[in-house]
Amino acid sequence: MTKHVVVTGGAGFIGSNIADAYIERGWRVTIIDNLSSGDRRNINPGAAFHQLDIRDAAAADLIRALKPDVINHHAAQMDVRKSVEDPAADADVNVVGSLRILEAAVQTAVKRFVFASTGGAIYGEPVEGAQDESHPTAPLSPYGCAKLAVEHYLHYYRVVHGLSSVALRYANVYGPRQSVHGEAGVVAIFAGRLIDFLSNGLSNGLSNGQPPTINGSGTQTRDFVYIDDVVAANLAASDAGWQGEYNVGTGVETSVNELYASLASIAGADIPAAHGPAKEGEQLRSVLDGSRLRKLAALPERTPLRDGLTKTFAWLRDEGRTR
Repeated sequence: MTKHVVVTGGAGFIGSNIADAYIERGWRVTIIDNLSSGDRRNINPGAAFHQLDIRDAAAADLIRALKPDVINHHAAQMDVRKSVEDPAADADVNVVGSLRILEAAVQTAVKRFVFASTGGAIYGEPVEGAQDESHPTAPLSPYGCAKLAVEHYLHYYRVVHGLSSVALRYANVYGPRQSVHGEAGVVAIFAGRLIDFLSNGLSNGLSNGQPPTINGSGTQTRDFVYIDDVVAANLAASDAGWQGEYNVGTGVETSVNELYASLASIAGADIPAAHGPAKEGEQLRSVLDGSRLRKLAALPERTPLRDGLTKTFAWLRDEGRTR
């Protein structure tokens, strides 16, 4: 029998790639997205689409009417800076909105609930080495606090109501369909700016444009995980019965300076980055140990950063700049 999955946030960068993968497997897919940050062009024509906000009663009513087998919950307020500026608004979407979806899941006896959580924002600064799932959780932003709160709610619904659920704690996800606008996609932002320079014949001089800007010294580090690896983790989590929280990361720590140098090399552009003021309260290090999930789910080898950046740059150059 064909499985039916509801993907919230399915018009977004990550959610739309996951929706495509479900469709390729022959699943019936329904997407719920309010298009506040998603793009209608990302929506697979094979999916049913409903433009709804997860906080609206209509979204929960739709889930109760559809009675899906799986809910894959990616709808979120994802801008860390906005969460700092307005913690209540962030919690309204990321906590209250998630609770409305969880309540509907329980009421319709959904068989599996997959939640898009966050690694670095939940763990805070690493105590030592790569952060595995046993690392202390010490969020440094309201966004991280909200994601951790939903993980606690998942535990409640699992223990008290029997809802089978898993939280996937993402590192910094990048890849095709990532927007060049906004705070969350440093790979896309750097690549987009490099492409703009190249398209204007500015690869060897900056007199007519602004170079890409690195906030602070650029020595701050992140774990960059390619979208295909995230999709594989979601498919495995949808099929499985294991519960709890799992990292989706590479275990490789890359500085922002190193990331920019790699992208400039891929672009063939001799453009030094400018350095602006550091973001107040920005985490200095983040790297996730994703080996537990890779072993448990028998996931394919992680995509090397250079390979993923090359694919991402090509997509942004050919398609992404018009978005």
